[in-house]
Amino acid sequence: MRIVSDLLTAKAVLRRSPFAPIEVPTEMEQRIKRVFGEELTPEQVVARIIAEVRDRGDAALSDFSRRIDGVGLKSPQASRKEIEEARKKLDKKLLSALELAAERVRSFHLAQKRRSLKGFMEGGLGQVLQPLERVGIYVPGGTACYPSTVLMTAIPPRVAGVKEIILVTPPKSGGAIPEPTLAAADIAQVDLVFKVGGAQAIAALAIGTESIPKVDKICGPGNIFVTLAKKMVFGAVDIDGLAGPTETVILADDSANPAICAADLLAQAEHDVFASAILITTSHELAAEVDKEVERQLKGLKRANIAAKSLAKRGCIIVARNMNQAIELINLYAPEHLALMVRNPASYVNRFRSAGTIFVGESSAETLGDYVAGPSHVLPTAGTARFSSPLGVSDFLKLTTVVNLKEEDLAALGPAAAAIAKAEGLTGHAQAVEARLKKGGKR
Repeated sequence: MRIVSDLLTAKAVLRRSPFAPIEVPTEMEQRIKRVFGEELTPEQVVARIIAEVRDRGDAALSDFSRRIDGVGLKSPQASRKEIEEARKKLDKKLLSALELAAERVRSFHLAQKRRSLKGFMEGGLGQVLQPLERVGIYVPGGTACYPSTVLMTAIPPRVAGVKEIILVTPPKSGGAIPEPTLAAADIAQVDLVFKVGGAQAIAALAIGTESIPKVDKICGPGNIFVTLAKKMVFGAVDIDGLAGPTETVILADDSANPAICAADLLAQAEHDVFASAILITTSHELAAEVDKEVERQLKGLKRANIAAKSLAKRGCIIVARNMNQAIELINLYAPEHLALMVRNPASYVNRFRSAGTIFVGESSAETLGDYVAGPSHVLPTAGTARFSSPLGVSDFLKLTTVVNLKEEDLAALGPAAAAIAKAEGLTGHAQAVEARLKKGGKR
């Protein structure tokens, strides 16, 4: 891995480029041309798919499933029988693990529930808290399956009280959804499951088709086409955020175990070639040892080719002058995942202004956070931890403010409101208040 010890170089490595052009691999360009018959950018592809779904509904979904995924579907919906059969057939050990994960995710999010502020009942101000009516969750699929993502995106809205949760996911080449995904949907009490993926699934959730109902909010990670589709439909529906490639930063001092640091870097790098795995340490010796461990452990990985490309392109070991400089660099980067491999790690937590999830100490493996710890693993990426939070119950609640003022409040506040309205040239606003004041005086 690249080792950097100069501060300016380290900042350059960590600097975000949110407006950089989308990197389009050659194979993606070729596939776009093969499917659409012409050269299109990913943005043009997504805009075309959304327009087709808007105009043709289910027919467009069927067409894109065949052309893009190579799957012909009689019906896009997974039946209740398919879901129940998947749960019965699932390996008992995996089923037990998913049930444990679901229990912990549910317990963590139950603690987040909020209440309405009902001071308005006696006259005054307040807030009414209400869950969204219908939420759509996107779960990546096709060649892989991610039952953990089902739990992490479906359980928080269920805890919030959302009435209907709809899952969309790409089917396998034979047209079926992987059994772990269906079993997780059953455990998480998802209402409807559809065998549709990609930008067309996002369009269907945002617009509604003959089969797939329109939702109020769309959540869940996906590839570049899914992310672009979420960006384009935002405003018509809400979204949880725009997920970028996954990323982790490990903060380590000379007490850290180099083998564990290397293992955590590789666990992140194996996601995809755009993943970022970064170690920031105050120890030159640890930096060298971790670099050697990465090379050694890389050989035993099933996805070694992907991890190697990720580390070569976006991985880095930064040697900071001291812990203050290391923390400054981490706050600059605002990582999705932050692992603390230092002495007395809990004492550092409050010094980080921006991070999706902080993993405190060697026992708090990031892998546990991905699957069974409890908090959702849907986290802010690409520096958005500066202004956004992990997916949680509050993402599925909306507030309505209530104003219930009495005559004495009107008398006290009305003249000020009228004065401001006149200053803004809105005499109708002023008149609406003054009419009430005059009426009160006559009475």
